[in-house]
Amino acid sequence: MTIDRRRFLELAGGAALAPALSHSAWAQGYPARPVQLVVAYPPGSGPDIIARLTAQHLSERLGQQFIVENRPGASTNIGTEYVAKAEPDGYTILLPVSTNAVNVALYRNLNFDFIRDIAPIAGIAKTPFIIVVPPSFPAATLSEFTAYLKGNPNKVNVASNGIGSSPHVCAELFQLMTGTKMVHVPYRGNYMPDLLAGQVQVVFAPIAQALPLIRDGKLRALGVTTAQRAAALPDIPCHRRVSEGL
Repeated sequence: MTIDRRRFLELAGGAALAPALSHSAWAQGYPARPVQLVVAYPPGSGPDIIARLTAQHLSERLGQQFIVENRPGASTNIGTEYVAKAEPDGYTILLPVSTNAVNVALYRNLNFDFIRDIAPIAGIAKTPFIIVVPPSFPAATLSEFTAYLKGNPNKVNVASNGIGSSPHVCAELFQLMTGTKMVHVPYRGNYMPDLLAGQVQVVFAPIAQALPLIRDGKLRALGVTTAQRAAALPDIPCHRRVSEGL
């Protein structure tokens, strides 16, 4: 994360809703009833974790419930469409992610226009993605992982939240950069149980989701997608070395 937990919660509580509300809404003492915070990913995912931390702080600060509702599926399009078609009164809000921006280019026949129908309110956090494998996987470093993929094309399953999701796009970019081939396994629900069980072998996971499992020794981190090393994982290579597989 580029900002710590306290900072992004303060940002969410202080600025998240003001631009989205009319003067009449403020005059009525917004929020006057519970607010629905929609996450287009399943429980336990990185966006879900951030949403629940944010909702908790907003509830405490504004004195009204902010209720997280998970509406996963179709690479965030199900949840996003739900919010886009909701009453624009500030009581149904979305936690968008980079996948929403990618979908603008990937999907031509969506029932909503993300740029037109969803009004940006505030940035909360930036999350690097981490290449993680089970401890049993026969590669302990990024170079070993790349070499294994080159020697075993299409024999490693890479999981994601769905076609076009950020983990999927990260995996496709990695394959282009390294000349490797994996089998993409899209999930509608949480892929972590299958990764921990070894049914899929690798995920490009958000740091908020993967870090506790890495620290507990349940997953092995091989690399991060950011230009700089992650402060929480200073020994893990950053993406500048990914193309070399180092």
